[in-house]
Amino acid sequence: MGRQGDDRSKEAAGASGTPTPDLDQFAQNMGRLFEEYGKVTAAYLKPLERGQAKTGQADEASDMVKTLGRVAERWVNDPAKIIEAQASLTGEFFNLWSAALKRAAGEEVAPVAEPDKRDTRFKDPDWSNHPTFDFIKQAYLIGSRWAETMVDKADDLDPHTRNKARFYIKQIASALSPTNFVATNPELLRETLEQNGENLVRGMKMLAEDVEAGGGELKIRQSDAQSFAVGVNIATTPGKVIFRNEIMELIQYAPSTPQVLKRPLLIVPPWINKFYILDLNAEKSFIRWCVAQGLTVFCISWVNPDARHAGKDFESYMREGIFAALDTIEEATGEKKVSAIGYCVGGTLLGVTLAYMAAIGDKRIESATFFTTQVDFSKAGELSVFVDEEQIRAIEEQMAKTGFLDGSRMSGAFNMLRPNDLIWSYAVNNYLKGKAPAPFDLLYWNADSTRMPAANHSFYLRNCYLDNKLSRGEMVIGGKMLDLKAVKIPVYNLATREDHIAPAPSVFIGSQCFGGPVEHVVAGSGHIAGVVNPPAKVKYQYWTGGPVKGSYESWMDKAQEHPGSWWPHWFAWLEAQAPKKVAAREPGGGKLKALADAPGTYVKVKV
Repeated sequence: MGRQGDDRSKEAAGASGTPTPDLDQFAQNMGRLFEEYGKVTAAYLKPLERGQAKTGQADEASDMVKTLGRVAERWVNDPAKIIEAQASLTGEFFNLWSAALKRAAGEEVAPVAEPDKRDTRFKDPDWSNHPTFDFIKQAYLIGSRWAETMVDKADDLDPHTRNKARFYIKQIASALSPTNFVATNPELLRETLEQNGENLVRGMKMLAEDVEAGGGELKIRQSDAQSFAVGVNIATTPGKVIFRNEIMELIQYAPSTPQVLKRPLLIVPPWINKFYILDLNAEKSFIRWCVAQGLTVFCISWVNPDARHAGKDFESYMREGIFAALDTIEEATGEKKVSAIGYCVGGTLLGVTLAYMAAIGDKRIESATFFTTQVDFSKAGELSVFVDEEQIRAIEEQMAKTGFLDGSRMSGAFNMLRPNDLIWSYAVNNYLKGKAPAPFDLLYWNADSTRMPAANHSFYLRNCYLDNKLSRGEMVIGGKMLDLKAVKIPVYNLATREDHIAPAPSVFIGSQCFGGPVEHVVAGSGHIAGVVNPPAKVKYQYWTGGPVKGSYESWMDKAQEHPGSWWPHWFAWLEAQAPKKVAAREPGGGKLKALADAPGTYVKVKV
């Protein structure tokens, strides 16, 4: 009888698809799991014991509690609305329970709640086929959507507080998803039983390594970092560093054509990340492609700042960055006129610099291109939830202790814009499935974050995000009041349609701020993939639509869609302005001798 019972249990297990673990091996792995957990604890406590713990998380948690507390206050003040909200939630769960009972009785019933089609968390068939997991999934969706509704329907909330509350609810809902726990995720449960818990042991080992790498904070790995080395198989376009100062190295790239356009090109990348997003590999490199079109390309590589750079502000980055680069380009090539590209915050700096140059009559930059750049911050998107007087003061207090903002803070903020894709999917893959992430150059770059000088970052947050002074004509640099309308040179302004960092409507408003001709272009995809879109891939499209008038939505309704990369369209725009060619210029071949091979030394400094 006992044996028959065992056979039936195995048969039932096989029918349901649930594997039967080796209990001895499973027990051994649970012991190993606790050993690895001890290493996680040790990695977390080590910086605390040494007095080296990073600060900032407590301030963020406090702001979240205060923000959601303000939402709760609005509901507490109206008991009738609380009863109505509770009744709504109760009704949804009653419908779910009724549907579950009907399904158990053999009836076919429609789901009470379904995930968004773009939500890949619930793609495993058991989330729909297995009644228990289907119930858990729907209960989670009902609860998380109800919480979002509570924020949306709270009375008398100012827009900023409401946006912050929505953001924090999204973070909490993402963290509490049943997909993030072994017991409530059918795929994880199967893998754990099949592997006798070995996946959890591997995952805990990686967790300890990542807490150690984060200096006591979890730094989730998104790519196999051992597969890449800057200057070896990433950032490999040939060139030389021809100038270096306290905040930047200037790279001149070697030509690959016998002749080049007479007017050089200067690239001003963001300092929030490293410049080689534009030089990931030979196939994806915008810089290499520009060289192949016959451009003499110069690119700034910003220093990874430390306490010595605390006082370097926006004006410092303009004078010691862009202006120093312009002086160096003239010395290296004899050319006083250049074209310039600014990417993200590098573009904001370029916009500030152009307005200052217009104010003092400096005409060395003859055309400007902006990649996913904001010069107007009235529609700055989700990142604006991190910016108010209280939060900026807290950041400034932290920066006052070190002289800089730790790179992990900005990296974490960007990841929080898409928590399911950039945080929890990797947490599940790494620490619960026990799988090391695959090599991915883009995510390797994303993790290679940089610090930001205190003075620079404070100026940026206050003058741009908080007070939007540049587009209002109220920003002062070098004693000059800046006016973007005074910038009369041709501008090519690229937005990306799915950008979470520089939203396309925000970039569109920025296009209306300049005083000269603007070629406004919208690329498919987001902040990175929409820019790094080589012609050979034919992966995304782009839209052109003439003058930037009216709203972004109306402009897009009338815009013409083009298949493939916007890169050739941009180069045709650039070449038409100054088509004259000269003999190719070798870096380090003139007055300025090479200081180092590209990609230089600053880019290799880690956080």
